[in-house]
Amino acid sequence: MRCEFPALQQPSIFLILLVMIKTEKIKVKTAGNCDIVNITEQVSKAIGQSDITNGTVTLFNVGSTAGITTTEYEPGLVNYDIAAAFEKIAPRNARYEHEKTWHDDNGHSHVRASVLGPSLSVPVIDGQMTLGTWQQIILVDFDTRPRTRTIICQIIGE
Repeated sequence: MRCEFPALQQPSIFLILLVMIKTEKIKVKTAGNCDIVNITEQVSKAIGQSDITNGTVTLFNVGSTAGITTTEYEPGLVNYDIAAAFEKIAPRNARYEHEKTWHDDNGHSHVRASVLGPSLSVPVIDGQMTLGTWQQIILVDFDTRPRTRTIICQIIGE
């Protein structure tokens, strides 16, 4: 067989890059009803224990009624503004076909989580997440009852 890549027909220097993947599960107890939990420290700890200094950390909430994002974790946003915004987007007392299908009360929870999204990726440089000074990673639990949430924290890099 003939090689179709001319560069591979010449003597070359190949760089071998070893990529590591570390996966952790972060467990978080929540109160539901738009409970917001700052998980920045747990993620930082997982990165510190991973021996990965440069790469990406990806966070994924397991479940369809919570989401992950970043915000400034301060009382006005955490205790009022975020919940008020989601109440406008998907009101708790609106009519949801999901509730007719499953005979439950959390249709708004699924809609809110779908809007927010279940995952987040953050670059890691020199062993640190590249978050802004006032930027924290939060889990928002939209369900109608307390839960123990599982977040998959996967760190990929060198």
